Amino acid sequence: MKQKLFIGLFFILQFAKAAYILIPMDHSQKNHLKAYGIAYWVIKNDIEVEWLLNYRGGSFMCQAAKDIESECTIRGVSYELIADVRSVAILQEISNPEVNMDVVKLEKAPRVAVYSPKTKQPWDDAVTLALTYAEIPYDVVYDEDIMMDKLHLYDWLHLHHEDFTGQYGKFYGQYHNAPWYKEQVRASEASAKSLGFGKVSELKLAVAKKIRDFTAGGGFLFAMCSAPDSYDIALAAEGIDICESVFDGDPADPNMNSKLDYSKTFAFTDFKLDPNPNNYVKSNIDTYTDRQFKYRTTKENDYFTLFEFSAKWDPVPTMLCQNHETLIKGFWGQTVGFDKKYIKPNILIMGENKSINEARYIHGEYGKGTFTFYSGHDPEDYQHRVEDPPTDLSLHPNSAGYRLILNNVLFPAAKKKKQKT
Repeated sequence: MKQKLFIGLFFILQFAKAAYILIPMDHSQKNHLKAYGIAYWVIKNDIEVEWLLNYRGGSFMCQAAKDIESECTIRGVSYELIADVRSVAILQEISNPEVNMDVVKLEKAPRVAVYSPKTKQPWDDAVTLALTYAEIPYDVVYDEDIMMDKLHLYDWLHLHHEDFTGQYGKFYGQYHNAPWYKEQVRASEASAKSLGFGKVSELKLAVAKKIRDFTAGGGFLFAMCSAPDSYDIALAAEGIDICESVFDGDPADPNMNSKLDYSKTFAFTDFKLDPNPNNYVKSNIDTYTDRQFKYRTTKENDYFTLFEFSAKWDPVPTMLCQNHETLIKGFWGQTVGFDKKYIKPNILIMGENKSINEARYIHGEYGKGTFTFYSGHDPEDYQHRVEDPPTDLSLHPNSAGYRLILNNVLFPAAKKKKQKT
């Protein structure tokens, strides 16, 4: 009897030791956004996580531990405790060449930086909201940090509601008398002067070039809202004055559009700038005007579709598109969409609104690094306006639009596989 009890106890212990935690990311998950935070927390504690691409919405799996179970419970994240034989069966199912699934191992938690001014802004930042809600740690860096070459401390950098052209978001027409706008101008001019630049546009270009070098050296760049197009505009306009006198005290170059150098940009080409300081848009990259007057886009008909990629052959875009939905609710922003006519042919479009020829989510390589550009401001606030309160993500724990942001945060943790070609 004692021997049978011992043998039974031995198998129970072996079973417990071999058990795995599966964090499903399909519609059964109670809190998709915090699930990313769990995955980050696990790899931060030196436990490998397997990202099961296209398996139940891009689920996570790791060896079981009481601390992980407790953390899932505390954060309200759904999980399943599965036996070793079940984990093996899942991996066998995924390895079948007939199914569009794959496994990526997440090994090292990326060091995350958010490019944002240290002063309070009259808008929030969707990525900061997502990181905070998911409980993923990050540092805030800004111009002075970047000019002091601190980017080497980080793996992943986010750019959000920023205008790298020195035109203050082209808010002049509507907000030039607003206290927050005047303070932004004052602080920006003081910062430029303290760092040895005569104009804000010159400082922003220098910062953009430092970010370019960070990416070329192997960094992961993620940009959203007004940052993607303003970033490329600043690079293309190097040495050209594109700012009218209301921005920098002297006239812009009237021949600016004939002098742009598109070879310097990351994603966009052949675009033309809008020199009118009273117009909200910076260039025809942005679909902002066409959406309003040509296509009459409304909340009811505004969606974009995620592309499906081969998990086994194209793991990078597959990772970036992991979701429990393929049709994503659209949302506005200062840059609301990218006109596909002005996207370089080597850039991968991962999400589009085909009916209005608009890309919403794109990806590319630059040097040894990569970049992802995501248009729009807040995936859960359709027309987020200046000075609106921040979105409460506890009301949107299963946001498909916010999941795309967090895919990018985990992406640098993936162990690189050898190309199969």
